[in-house]
Amino acid sequence: MPTNKQRREAAQRHLQRQLERRADQAKKRRRNLGLLLTALAVVVVVGAALLITNVFGGDDATDDLAAEPTTPAATSSAARTTNADGTVTCEYLPDESGNTNLTDVGTPPNPEATPTQGTATVLMSTDQGDLTLTLDRAQAPCAAASFTYLTEQGFYDGTPCHRLVDAETFGVLQCGDPTGTGSGGPSYKYAEEVTPDTTYPRGTVAMAKTAAPNSTGGQFFLTFVDTELPPEYTVVGTIDEAGLGVLDAVAAGGVQGAEGPGDGAPNIPVTIEDMAVV
Repeated sequence: MPTNKQRREAAQRHLQRQLERRADQAKKRRRNLGLLLTALAVVVVVGAALLITNVFGGDDATDDLAAEPTTPAATSSAARTTNADGTVTCEYLPDESGNTNLTDVGTPPNPEATPTQGTATVLMSTDQGDLTLTLDRAQAPCAAASFTYLTEQGFYDGTPCHRLVDAETFGVLQCGDPTGTGSGGPSYKYAEEVTPDTTYPRGTVAMAKTAAPNSTGGQFFLTFVDTELPPEYTVVGTIDEAGLGVLDAVAAGGVQGAEGPGDGAPNIPVTIEDMAVV
């Protein structure tokens, strides 16, 4: 029969085992909670990156707008070289990605002497109303030359604006893809014309791109709110007040949400019936 001493020692061992089990269970709970919080943080970060980067990717069948961490922004000096007469030399390079949604329309003429002065006015006639776009040759000469060239080639005529994003600090209508898939564009690419100070206030016309640098093509987006984006997308011009009214009406119609809340095809379809340099 066990003595009192033996019973006390057995009770102490039993208590010690209980304390060890409880400590081990608490450790496992803390570890599992840490893993859960880490996973949630990853989901939030990735989701935010996808929202920003996937909005303006275009002209690439394997478009990541681009699941980046964002790539470093190209500078204006990297996008072109300046000539003695004040014009610039632009490089419009063949898109060799293998994207089958690209349309061969040649390249803008005389890229070695692209003008850098004045503006070009483009009338964007849609089935929801007209927008007048003013392109700034001084700010983005290569993009302005490409935009007017594609307009004159009829590249944008009869094409849908395939994407609407409607958020408090992120409001854009994306257009310029003849296929309506988000991956179409011309058969050439060129460098971004941006600086670290590039911003996207309401009324901006800017060019879409993929995650890769030097991947600007034919797709563009129109901002109807002050839009927060990294300075990676070339600002090529501005929208008139009547055009902003058209965008506001389309935005009020809502988003189908195919790509997430507030991001997808517009409920009010928008088709560019005709685009003309005036």
